[in-house]
Amino acid sequence: MKFVATLIITLLLAYAAGFYFPWWSIAVVAFVVSLLLPQRPFPSFLAGFLGVFLLWAGLASYIDIKNQHLLAGRISQLLFQTQSHYLLILVTGLIGGLTAGLAALSASFIRKGKAEQN
Repeated sequence: MKFVATLIITLLLAYAAGFYFPWWSIAVVAFVVSLLLPQRPFPSFLAGFLGVFLLWAGLASYIDIKNQHLLAGRISQLLFQTQSHYLLILVTGLIGGLTAGLAALSASFIRKGKAEQN
């Protein structure tokens, strides 16, 4: 249950932070959420990763559908030499997910290290 709560809180706070802060604020959000809702390292990483992966892939899909795949197709052609908007959405989600997942994992390790010191 804590995993799902962490995932949803990370997703919602990362969405809200995106309105006011730079893109990398997702790392700060995932770090703080993982610090406040302690979990073992792998579930912490997975919650941060999935929360932001779903958010960014969903937002990229929404934007892609709104402009009939034109921009994503052209950017995909530039980056991957193939016109696949699905690949661009996947890569977008992976970049955001890895950023948040590694931040959440760092918080989990910091919390675990402090617990071992005491």
